[in-house]
Amino acid sequence: MVRFFYIYTNYIKLVSLLKILIRCALFVFCKKIQIQNKQHLTQKGPLLIIANHPDSFLDAIIIGSYYKRRVHFLARGDVFTKKHHRFLLGLLNMIPVYRLREGKEFLHLNEYAFTASKNLLAKGEAVLIFIEGICLNTNELQPFKKGTARILQGTQEMGVQPNIHVAGIAYNHFFGMGKRVNIKIDPFIFNTTIKSGKDRVDFNSAVFKALNDNIQPPEIEINKQNKKPTLLFLLGRCVRFLQTPYYLPIKNFIFQKTKGTVFYDSVLFSILLLTYPIILLLIGLLMYLISIPLPIIFIILVGLPLLSRLGIK
Repeated sequence: MVRFFYIYTNYIKLVSLLKILIRCALFVFCKKIQIQNKQHLTQKGPLLIIANHPDSFLDAIIIGSYYKRRVHFLARGDVFTKKHHRFLLGLLNMIPVYRLREGKEFLHLNEYAFTASKNLLAKGEAVLIFIEGICLNTNELQPFKKGTARILQGTQEMGVQPNIHVAGIAYNHFFGMGKRVNIKIDPFIFNTTIKSGKDRVDFNSAVFKALNDNIQPPEIEINKQNKKPTLLFLLGRCVRFLQTPYYLPIKNFIFQKTKGTVFYDSVLFSILLLTYPIILLLIGLLMYLISIPLPIIFIILVGLPLLSRLGIK
């Protein structure tokens, strides 16, 4: 029992550390993330978060990192095929769910995903579900699948009525760094106990209206061209240029590997999240070896990503 508690405590610490790292990375990767109704991010008790799905795993990473609690996600099962994928996604509390195109032999595993989601809600956890069941790089809401209503129905049958949030997420583009993201979160109340197919249809219809209202794409800055560049912006552009030998090969490689899919943003973010800290550590080690004082090394290592962000157009 003591050993289990020790492992669990260290796991929680690892997840918390990863969440902080992700928030820092998002601060650099995105020009601006605006969240409306932030007070709902502290919601306690069983929580079902229903969101749209325009930008692959980046949607889950952004939404989950801003909630002040652990959030479990339902994610495409085909990305769980490799061990290192399963390990990394498991750290992010992702639950695999399969589609027909991944093969009929995997569909029975969806019962595990539904059961796991219901059990988590019954234990007072938070579960994030992308109700469209498909990801397309568009802010336009797609038709809903039945899975979310089924999970809610099963949870109600267990005697648990979770809190429900609808979280609309929208981007100004889906092509790498510098994106602006809008998220609007609202509580959703559905007083009907789901017992039939008609109840599930009614639930989806009500969610569609609420979620569609919460999808608010970032406004285009019309007067941006008339703004004079600041000194910090110019310095940031110089820093970004100096980092081109690191960033450009990664960007081009991922673009080729993800061409024709919706995974470009999420894969690019993940690779940068894993490799950029290593680059900074190597730069810090090199400066230490040539006897640069530690305070200056610290300032430079903190300043590089911050200036890179300021250099985003």
